[in-house]
Amino acid sequence: MAFENVYEDPQRAAAYASLEFPGTYHLAYRDLPALYREHARGKRALDFGCGAGRSTRFLKAHGFEAIGLDISADMIRLAQERDPQGDYRVIADGDFRALAPRGFDLVQSVFTFDNVPGRERKVELFAGLGSLLAEDGELLSLVSSPDIYVNEWASFTTRQFAGNFTAKCGDPVFTVMTDVADRRPVEDVLWPHQDYLDVYRRAGLAVVAEHRPLGRPDEGIAWVSETRVAPWVIYVLKRA
Repeated sequence: MAFENVYEDPQRAAAYASLEFPGTYHLAYRDLPALYREHARGKRALDFGCGAGRSTRFLKAHGFEAIGLDISADMIRLAQERDPQGDYRVIADGDFRALAPRGFDLVQSVFTFDNVPGRERKVELFAGLGSLLAEDGELLSLVSSPDIYVNEWASFTTRQFAGNFTAKCGDPVFTVMTDVADRRPVEDVLWPHQDYLDVYRRAGLAVVAEHRPLGRPDEGIAWVSETRVAPWVIYVLKRA
């Protein structure tokens, strides 16, 4: 079954495209360069679920030859407007046939799997991404921690969503982004750590490293929960 991209909505896409790395989002990207240096063995990169191109532009800024993929035509249009020389492509849901098997040193997915429902669908997509990795390539999967849905943050609020506190794996959970004008709730899919480990294992992937970034007092950001609770989890994976 095809999944829906919550950013397919043009108004949502435009709001998200205006973001760079404010507040809590800073922690999602702050430590990626160090992970690139440690784990990437080459410069051929694929950014799966690139949205409006923020994560693809980030890869390019750090020396990668990056291709951005997304199922949302609105998002790809915005990505191309921001980066006319970039390589951004709309793909059908889970269709990687136009990409070279074993063709990428690094495959990256930033927040994409927050919006993918269903265990089997996640397994299928991760297996497909794994098939694109070069012999010593690695996959970087950045996802929201379950903690993000039950705390307050510099860039998000969740206090009005009581159902988040009792949600189980696969249930919808909600946040409101406070760094953009569009304050409609964003719906994600709750997926705890052990369930991600199960998905990776079933997709034929092994965890090389896990990273949970915390805010630092010297960063000049008015942190709320970020110095004691990590909002994001970054998994580094390779083919098992």
